[in-house]
Amino acid sequence: MSRPRTPRLPSWLPIDPYILVLLGTVALAALLPASGAAADVADGASTGAVALLFFLYGARLSTREALDGLRHWRLHLTVLAATFVVFPVLGLAGRVLEPAVLTPELYSGLLFLCLVPSTIQSSIAFTSMARGNVPAAICAGSFSSLAGIVLTPLLAALLLGGPAGGLSADSLLRIVLQLLVPFLAGQLLRRWVAVFLVRHKQVLGYVDRGAILLVVYTAFSEGMIAGVWHQVTPARLGALLAVEAVLLAAMLTLTWFGAKRLGFGRADRIAIQFAGSKKSLAAGLPMATVLFGAQASLAVLPLMLFHQMQLMVCTVIAGRRARDITDAAASAR
Repeated sequence: MSRPRTPRLPSWLPIDPYILVLLGTVALAALLPASGAAADVADGASTGAVALLFFLYGARLSTREALDGLRHWRLHLTVLAATFVVFPVLGLAGRVLEPAVLTPELYSGLLFLCLVPSTIQSSIAFTSMARGNVPAAICAGSFSSLAGIVLTPLLAALLLGGPAGGLSADSLLRIVLQLLVPFLAGQLLRRWVAVFLVRHKQVLGYVDRGAILLVVYTAFSEGMIAGVWHQVTPARLGALLAVEAVLLAAMLTLTWFGAKRLGFGRADRIAIQFAGSKKSLAAGLPMATVLFGAQASLAVLPLMLFHQMQLMVCTVIAGRRARDITDAAASAR
């Protein structure tokens, strides 16, 4: 999905500028949380923003391109297995950390992170940087996003306790109305709106990001009003970062060497590693607001931190992969 260009930071400081904007939104919610009538307005606007996001996701996703990518079905199944099987298994294994290392709320956020689909944009960017199979990364990311529309809410309902747990009629109705219906509407209307979306992709990119900022502000405002942030101490935050570093290292290792074990070539292994080890902030944030309600602020914190961590680590790895090819070509001369 297209995103507007953002100012680039120095290469030695690979911090996504959008993360800084998100953190500023969190700070705004902490200082000036929406309450009373303003909270009702913000909640209604957030609900509309989530529906708009998933309508745009559906309208942008080319079903024909996704079907064309089925020719490389082994690679796509490997990425889907990493995203929706291996990640959740590792997330469930992390239950031993609750409550000694992570609070129940932070663990729920960590497990939710493990259920989110892969990201498209950064997977493609890092695969290209590392000189991997870019078309495969595009299709794998698209398949993951498409599957995540259904699998992420269902897995969250099955595996998570508390607000997101249980396949209740109310939770299923929210998922259908706020996620699936707008997404399907976007797919159905794609033939009529695709040209408009391409023509205005830069402006719509800002709409995407603005909608996500509204979702974050509303979620963190609700968290501030409910007092959930008193549960996050610096020690707990440090523990969460350490756990996520281990999780990311495990997935990067498993996808790289697992793909080799399955007989994939180097270019395909690069695509599998970057598509199979990443999680989508853009898809995960609005999903969390639908699934967690007032607890969404703590639920999205692990995802926000993991997103930045994966960008920093994968920047280093992609650069190393590119240098390996350059060095090998120089040695062959």
